[in-house]
Amino acid sequence: MEKIVRPDWDHYFMEIAQVISKRSTCLRRSVGAVLVKDKQILATGYNGTPRGIEHCEKVGCLREELKVPSGQMHELCRGIHAEQNAVIQAAVHGVSVNGATLYCTHQPCVVCTKILINAGIEKIVYKNYYPDKLADEMIKAANIEVIVLEK
Repeated sequence: MEKIVRPDWDHYFMEIAQVISKRSTCLRRSVGAVLVKDKQILATGYNGTPRGIEHCEKVGCLREELKVPSGQMHELCRGIHAEQNAVIQAAVHGVSVNGATLYCTHQPCVVCTKILINAGIEKIVYKNYYPDKLADEMIKAANIEVIVLEK
């Protein structure tokens, strides 16, 4: 009989985040996020345009057209980040994320970091680095535990 390899909790929730990222409508980067507390999923999110707004795959990417480098001028993006969508989904459904862990396919940017700090996220687990020095500094200043998940 073949032995089944069970993933540990961090890898389990990261695999779910990776599946969620497949719903992304961003042309530049597909990101998935899962908010978890007590080993239970509270909310999920992926990056893409807000409800009722045409997806970038139909109308194009303004940041790409303007050749805006990654990590700069977030306000020019029509989309909303996966982490933001997860926090919003929890709020819409009246679910507190205070004390939760964020599993995300990519390290949060500074805008998402500020939201996560104020939402009370205590731990961030991510797989792919995102170059944002201020986000790194703020996460450290807020004493949020960070785990970079290896394969």
